[in-house]
Amino acid sequence: MKRFLNILLVVVMLSFSASSFAATSLIFNDNGAADELTAWLNNTWPSGGKNFVLHLYCTNVTPADTDVASTYTECSGGGYSAITLTNGSWTVSSVGSIYQAAYAKQTWTFTGTLTTNGTIYGYYITDQASTPVVVWSQLFNAPMTPANNGDQLSITPVLQASHGTPSS
Repeated sequence: MKRFLNILLVVVMLSFSASSFAATSLIFNDNGAADELTAWLNNTWPSGGKNFVLHLYCTNVTPADTDVASTYTECSGGGYSAITLTNGSWTVSSVGSIYQAAYAKQTWTFTGTLTTNGTIYGYYITDQASTPVVVWSQLFNAPMTPANNGDQLSITPVLQASHGTPSS
């Protein structure tokens, strides 16, 4: 009997109105695959930096496994900045017999509208190299448009590994 390792990134997002919305399928990008396997299995980060960086993007792009950082237009203005996800800060646990690594909820509090396209369509994760490598990316099912000082967007990354079908 063959067993497969399935990896799923579950992202819980809350819009500024505090209503929940979901994201589409997660895409692990080809250009980050070798780096991530090397980092995870050999504790070596070939592209530079030991942390992931969480970015929001403001173009209506459906992620593909061949994407590079320039595929996405990172949001700017309105109090936005990318968030570093510090290596070693993930909590690994078993939930319902499925092992997962969870990172604390990350929240952006906007000061008003964005200066790029005002709508956030999704997020992408890179390494910290001077020329960032995209590791994974995800398009939101519903875009979010911050308009007011104090509007918030939160993302809680959870990476699940299972020999069966990951829960969502």
